[in-house]
This record gives sequence, C-alpha cells and structure tokens, in this order.
Amino acid sequence: MVVDPAALAASVPDKDFPDGIARRNIAGVKGFNPLLPLLLLAALMIAGLVGLLGGKPDMVRRVNADAAALTVRAPSIIRNGMFFETIVEVQAHRPVDDLVIAISAPLWRQMTINTMIPAASEESYSQGAQRFSFGKLEAGDSFRFKIDGQINPSLFAGTRGEIAVLDGDRRIVGTPVAMKVLP
Repeated sequence: MVVDPAALAASVPDKDFPDGIARRNIAGVKGFNPLLPLLLLAALMIAGLVGLLGGKPDMVRRVNADAAALTVRAPSIIRNGMFFETIVEVQAHRPVDDLVIAISAPLWRQMTINTMIPAASEESYSQGAQRFSFGKLEAGDSFRFKIDGQINPSLFAGTRGEIAVLDGDRRIVGTPVAMKVLP
C-alpha cells in the first residue's frame, strides 16, 4: 500500500502539527522527486569507495640507476589539512660517499613538515632543493628516510616536485612526485 503524503497531511488538523511544522512540510513540494537526493548520495558514496575523493593507498615510484635504486611512497591524492607520510628508500648498487636526499622546494610549499627520521647530519638549501646529508652508504646497503607532514589549509589543487638521490653534489637518480589536494 502506497501512502500519499499530501493525503496524509490533509487528514491531520493544523493544531496537531508541532511548532515550525506546517501542512506544506508534510505534503512535500510539487514537482519534487524524492529519488534525486538518494541518487546524489549514492553517487557520492560510490566516488568515495573507488578512491576519487582520496584515501587510496600511497603511490609507489621506483627508479633504478647504475649507482642506486630509489623508491618513494607518498600519497597521490590527499585532502586539505590531512597528515601524510612519505617514505624514501635508497638501495646502493655502488658505494656512495655522501648520501644526500634532495627534495625540490615546490613539493613542500604550503606544507608543514613535522618529523624526519632519521635526522640528517647536515641540512642545506641549494639549487632549488632542500638537501639532507646522511653520510656514507656501502654497496648493497639500503637506507630508509621517513617524512611526516601535513597539508596546510591554504594549499589548493596540489603540488609537484622531485625527490632525488645525490652523492655529494653529483646526481644519481630522481623521480617526480605530485600530490593532488582536494578541499
């Protein structure tokens, strides 16, 4: 049995409605389709479930060179104000005298970097990148650098840059990194 809201509202006396509720609130709006809000809600939920609104597993970027291999794990889609983690791993194929992780300045604009583990023995800025020196890395050894940060509310649309591995000032390998930032 289908109940007509307009017929139901007409059967209730005006004095029985609570304050702020009138007959027109119960009867509904003429020409209003009650399925539209449900369809919009379903579309939003499906978009969230398939990862269009963020929450996907971190992107893994791997680049191999003669001297070392670089792996970067970082979110590709993130929401404004959220905390994130970036993992940089270096596998040395040859000895590296002075392992330097260089992160281009545009990548960290409008972000707050909370922690970096392990701490670098030396930090500097050169040629448009933040540089973190970690000393010698023997052939066959691996190094893991963990960065925790947060997206500042003023960052909109996203950011991009590069994470590179250097031996002192000599570039070994690098990879582009981009984060799409949703409101």
